[in-house]
Amino acid sequence: MTDLPTILIVDDSRTNIQLLAGCLKKDYQLKIAMNGQRCLELAQASPQPDLILLDVVMPEMDGYEVCKRLKANPLTQHIPIIFVTGRDSDDEEEYGLQLGAVDYITKPIRPAIVTARVYTQIMLKQKSDELRNMALHDQLTQLYNRHFLLEAANQKIAESVRHNNSLSILMMDIDHFKQVNDQFGHQAGDGVLQAVAHVLAQSNRKGDVVARFGGEEFVAIFEHCSIDSAEAKAEMLRDKIEQLMPVGIHVTGSFGVAELRPDEENFEQLLARADEAVYRAKEMGRNRVERAAIDLSCGE
Repeated sequence: MTDLPTILIVDDSRTNIQLLAGCLKKDYQLKIAMNGQRCLELAQASPQPDLILLDVVMPEMDGYEVCKRLKANPLTQHIPIIFVTGRDSDDEEEYGLQLGAVDYITKPIRPAIVTARVYTQIMLKQKSDELRNMALHDQLTQLYNRHFLLEAANQKIAESVRHNNSLSILMMDIDHFKQVNDQFGHQAGDGVLQAVAHVLAQSNRKGDVVARFGGEEFVAIFEHCSIDSAEAKAEMLRDKIEQLMPVGIHVTGSFGVAELRPDEENFEQLLARADEAVYRAKEMGRNRVERAAIDLSCGE
């Protein structure tokens, strides 16, 4: 059974909360917040709401300020917001929409209006999520794509530097992949890519990012991971892939691992060191793991 969409109701009046909940409890999971700060907390908690019904007039932090903060946070900026308020002037509605709200419901609450507008926004949110998911994932392997990887990498590197945590990346290239396509056909090649991607996806932690970087290249970002741990993980993956035999084809991979340097570097530099390690793995016979040199200019 598919989980019901989640709606967060935010109002400092218990009566208003009960009225809204009465309209929606049959078709949706509900979360309740009675102030702006609690709304901000619940908006980030799992499961995240698919829609927020937000009162405008609340003590300490009004709905407009809450909306601004939600839209400024990458974790919550995609959650649609409907203002529910007794303020019904055109200027108020225009201001709310300019802040990023998708709709405006005026009090007194009319159940038919609430249910219809909530349903419309939930449908739009689900379609938007589908499109966003397609935009961030490689359609063949279902791993993240290069675009998402580059976006996530900068954020994870910034967090690693801020908290002084280790971060490593793994780069992997399927050996002789052109020969697979030439000898067995592109359909078999796609099967190989999917099987390798499945191994990479299933062997990592929730916080890791695993992406198809392009063609037969894959990249993984490991948070809180030293170069020693990354090398051990790469060796484990190398062994699994060697034993895989996808679509009856013997497949191996060449791996390069690199750890973010303490003197700091950007993702492009970190990736270049991992790529150079992959190149050395290929030069040394393929189907092996190599560590990146600390500085590309000085080699090993």
